[in-house]
Parts: sequence; C-alpha cells; structure tokens
Amino acid sequence: MEHVKELTSFYSAIKGDHRIGTTHISLYMALFQFYNLNRLENPIQITRTAVMEVAKINGFATYHKCMRDLVEFGYVQYEPSYNPAISSKVYLLDV
Repeated sequence: MEHVKELTSFYSAIKGDHRIGTTHISLYMALFQFYNLNRLENPIQITRTAVMEVAKINGFATYHKCMRDLVEFGYVQYEPSYNPAISSKVYLLDV
C-alpha cells in the first residue's frame, strides 16, 4: 500500500512540536480528508460547518483558534471568504 507523503510529513513535523494538541490534529485530519477528496490538490474549498463536523469540533471559538494556530505554525494557509455563499480556501503546506 502506498503511503501519502504529505500525511507522513505532517506527523513527522508535529512529533516535536509541543504547541500541537489533539484538536489541532483533528482539524488537520479533517482538512486532509477534504484534500484527499480533492485528489491531493491545493487549494481545497471548505465550509466551517463541514470541517467542524468531520473534525468533531463543536465550538466556533475552538475551530477558529485551532485554524489560526495551524496558520501561525506553518501547517496551512487559510483564505477565509467571509461570505456564507462562497467557500473558504485552504492550502496544506509542505512541512
């Protein structure tokens, strides 16, 4: 079975990153699922509701904090749309 280098790279990067917690991992894995469904191509189109459901995150503040952290820590690039009718874009970055 072929391994996905992006996923292996992410887990290698977070191994020594004490800032990353389980909710960050859950959010990243949800984003990775959308990336996988997008044939491993950036950017992915997301809605907060769909990502929160997949990540099992219930609080908006938790979602936004973890997304902000993943951006700040260099794991993703996030382009919010601020319009409920237009999806936001997320790029999974090489780590």
